[in-house]
Amino acid sequence: MFDPADWPVIRLTLLVGAISVGVSLVPGILLGWLFARWNHPLRALAQGITMLPLVLPPVVTGYLLLMLLGRKSWLGASLESITGLRIAFSTTACVVAAAVVGFPLLVESIRLSILGMDQRLESVSRSLGRSRLQTFLRVNLPLCLPGILSGAVLSFARALGEFGATIVLAGDIEGTTRTIPLAVYGHLYAVDGEAAAGRLVLVSVLISLVALMAAAWLQQRQRRRMEDQK
Repeated sequence: MFDPADWPVIRLTLLVGAISVGVSLVPGILLGWLFARWNHPLRALAQGITMLPLVLPPVVTGYLLLMLLGRKSWLGASLESITGLRIAFSTTACVVAAAVVGFPLLVESIRLSILGMDQRLESVSRSLGRSRLQTFLRVNLPLCLPGILSGAVLSFARALGEFGATIVLAGDIEGTTRTIPLAVYGHLYAVDGEAAAGRLVLVSVLISLVALMAAAWLQQRQRRRMEDQK
């Protein structure tokens, strides 16, 4: 049913999705907590900037990333001269694009999870002499863990389907940046490529469906936990 030539594309797609979630997790948790607890007029602006990739056309997001991280940009040129790392048109570019477009889903899921927590538990922890950091690590994180996992799964699923930002920032390079969406697009315009495109579409649907079912299960678990707290 599957051609051995499909596996490098599938492996790269899964690897990019996993790494993008991994690098987004810590900043996503911190921003989710900040947006849930920070009462300041600037919060709306910060939250809007964080959510921009969710509403911008992916090609626009990719263009902005290319202007920021391309070889002709100050940041991209500085990174390459100091570390030798070239982001544009590399596997790293795929990770960056996937992380940016999936980040809003991760942050919003964590924010909603923290908002649903009983703040009296935090007050009890602080009254027992624990610092804000200890309360965050011992109370907040365990209680919002299902929300964190749900956001991570949603972000991973979004990364699997990323096309627009990836093709602008990373290009379509076989073995380096060709993920499932780019491979499907290429097969559709190739002679006798429909069968290969169909196989990859089936793989993409199955992986995304499993990820969405896992996210739904985690969200349901979070709702039950919130109801038990009441």
